[in-house]
Amino acid sequence: MRRYLPLSAVLRRRFGERVWKIPLDAGFSCPNRDGTLSRAGCAFCNGLGSGTGLAGQGLSLGGQWEFWRERLARTRKAGRFLAYLQSFSNTHGPVERLAAVLEELAGLPGLAGICIGTRPDCLDPDKLALLAGLDLPWVQLDLGLQSARDATLARVNRGHTAADFARAAREAAAAGIQVCAHLMAGLPGEGRAEFLESVEFVNGLSVAGVKLHNTLVLEHTALARAWRAGEYSPPSQEDYVAWVAEALARLRPEMAVHRVCADPAPGELLAPDWAGDKTAVLRAVDHELERRDLWQGRDLGAPPPGEPGQFLEDA
Repeated sequence: MRRYLPLSAVLRRRFGERVWKIPLDAGFSCPNRDGTLSRAGCAFCNGLGSGTGLAGQGLSLGGQWEFWRERLARTRKAGRFLAYLQSFSNTHGPVERLAAVLEELAGLPGLAGICIGTRPDCLDPDKLALLAGLDLPWVQLDLGLQSARDATLARVNRGHTAADFARAAREAAAAGIQVCAHLMAGLPGEGRAEFLESVEFVNGLSVAGVKLHNTLVLEHTALARAWRAGEYSPPSQEDYVAWVAEALARLRPEMAVHRVCADPAPGELLAPDWAGDKTAVLRAVDHELERRDLWQGRDLGAPPPGEPGQFLEDA
């Protein structure tokens, strides 16, 4: 029985069918890499910026879309999709560039909506107005917070504060744009208490969804150098799974859960080894929730699984 509300179920309820995300690389950079703030990047981020890197290989947005659309249509019988601008910060730079990218996406076959990965310090009223004016049934900002502790954000070279995130989330919600907050467990200097503190912080904001990630040590990152020097160790799978179960119990029950673990690209993961088996981690989270009789929103008084409308299945 489902014990949290997955994004897939929310999308099925909204569109009446399964909707799939297609990751896209529009060639944007990041203020933490192009010298606007820094050239070092976040400590956990490598040269792909959590994306595919396909723009650097010369593949257009339309070409990327067709590659994934054809594949999903063939293997999953998929027909409707969300365009996910994933790599780096996709609202960084002038609003005209963002407008040109959005125009390129308009009219793509099967397009049901757009998700835009970015940072809280890369938004302004003109960009929010542009996004709010899109004639699409689903417009979402994937907004990186990672931690609600400013000391941690400075430690991993994020270049913004928790207050910057809260402001961006508030302004996006006021413009009618839904926000998915990204949080990481096990960042340097943080453990269970700090991760749950960040969950509570997001819970108090106008955020429609959340992604929970275990911290990955990826090749070619500052975190990789710290790990090799013995200065950083990621959490064990047992600890991470326990933290996620407790986090879900604290989340508002209507908040869509987009992820409960990170998903490294092939060849980039250094540690922890267990993070390479996403299916096993998902099963472990489900087992932990059942073992401890936890469910999303339990600590807020939400009804248990099985109540009418609670945690709709997406199968």
